[in-house]
Amino acid sequence: MPVYAELRARLRAELPVALVTVIDGPGVGGKLLVTPDGEPMGTLGNAELDRIATRDALAELEAGRSGIRHYGPEGQTTPEDLVDTPVVRAFIESWAPPPQMWIFGAVDFTAALGKVAKVLGYRVTVCDAREVFATRRRFPMADEVVVSWPGALFERRGHTLGSRDAVCILTHDPKFDVPAVQGALATSAGYIGVMGSRKTHAKRMERLAEVGIDQPEQLARLMSPIGLDLGARTPEETAVSICAEIIARRTGRLAPSLRDGEGPIHG
Repeated sequence: MPVYAELRARLRAELPVALVTVIDGPGVGGKLLVTPDGEPMGTLGNAELDRIATRDALAELEAGRSGIRHYGPEGQTTPEDLVDTPVVRAFIESWAPPPQMWIFGAVDFTAALGKVAKVLGYRVTVCDAREVFATRRRFPMADEVVVSWPGALFERRGHTLGSRDAVCILTHDPKFDVPAVQGALATSAGYIGVMGSRKTHAKRMERLAEVGIDQPEQLARLMSPIGLDLGARTPEETAVSICAEIIARRTGRLAPSLRDGEGPIHG
């Protein structure tokens, strides 16, 4: 069966792939293979159902999750509202590591951001060079707490960051945030956000220029001030604004980023 041959090939190559299987209802046993870089293979029995299931499979693959979805036989996403219509239960099994979020700076905002990131399916790493602050007790939601300078972490594992991953730099200490920005820009991370006011970021840009980072295409990758312009004030609201910006950047949607505005970032 071509679907299984392609699944086997992608698993052996460690490439992301999702398999959708109808486990109950019309078309039981139907299979659809979904990848982020190609056309789906197979069918669940209806073209519109295939389209909706493909969309959902890509979302699960993005988050590195598997789960059961319910549809109408023609792809209806609220089958419980349909009268006398059989429900299609489909199991979406995804093979992909969860996206990574590296958070630099063991500060109050870090805990809030880590919690929201975990809800969205990220594998969260918190990094700070200060051993007394970078502790599992302060950040129990993190998958990993690393006591290290940014350069060392990027040197060891920066190559693992790709377009699904995010780097959030929440410290204002130039000894830490400049190396963190340097390291992040050397990776393929899809999102690089840096906390601070417009004045703070302007000074940071000067320090980056001093270490040779002054290419417009490099600097354009930095989202600073970090987050969408939602009027966030608390660490939790700021975490939501950051994650919302990450989603908007990933999906290509227009949203009011603080980076692109003017004036104070707090009303």
